[in-house]
Amino acid sequence: MMREEQLFKLKDLIDNPAARLPVCLCLDTSSSMQGEKINELNKGIQLFYQNISEDEMAVYSAEICIVTFDSDVEIIQDFKTLDENNTPPTLGASGLTKMGEGVNKALDLLEDRKERYKEAGVDYYQPWLVLMTDGAPNGDKFVFKQASERTTNLVNSRKLTVFPIGIGSDANFDALKAFSPKFSPLKLKGLSFREFFTWLSQSVSNTSQSIPGDHPPLDKEGINEFSWKSWDNLDA
Repeated sequence: MMREEQLFKLKDLIDNPAARLPVCLCLDTSSSMQGEKINELNKGIQLFYQNISEDEMAVYSAEICIVTFDSDVEIIQDFKTLDENNTPPTLGASGLTKMGEGVNKALDLLEDRKERYKEAGVDYYQPWLVLMTDGAPNGDKFVFKQASERTTNLVNSRKLTVFPIGIGSDANFDALKAFSPKFSPLKLKGLSFREFFTWLSQSVSNTSQSIPGDHPPLDKEGINEFSWKSWDNLDA
């Protein structure tokens, strides 16, 4: 069964030869996200899907994966372009904050996806990891350290772009910084999920129109719409 699934995914890559941008949303769905936070996050993801679906390049280029972490880590959606699946999931919130475990799973999926691209001879852009949390990690400390070291090594070798986003005043920015060696994490203004995902979808669209291997500059001005802090070297 696993072999048949791999062949099916390989056929999808061959049938659609557009260069791919793998984007993994690694999202905190612990109990502290209950209520308005998780509702606004769901609305933001819906807008993200809608915006990309309406872009004639990005709809075939961006491949979205969603990983959630709470007391468990769950793959909510494996990598798919939005011409294959444009129905966003609805997330709930409960449990702990196993951030390291979530990031490790996201990195595993991104690395595996890159191997599938290579097998199919499909060009791809540098993978993106979007990490969003409103608290502090309380999973295994060794796993957290392993995940942060993996992420740092990939970022420093220009094999990964990370967007670390803290939600609310209780977000642990030191923990987020462990995954972001090149710039400080951003603090979301209130619950500006929709503003963030609008910015992210536009960034996806801009990248999908560039040449793989290039690093088109991201919209630094637009960051002010959703964050209290700007990234000075966002395109580094």
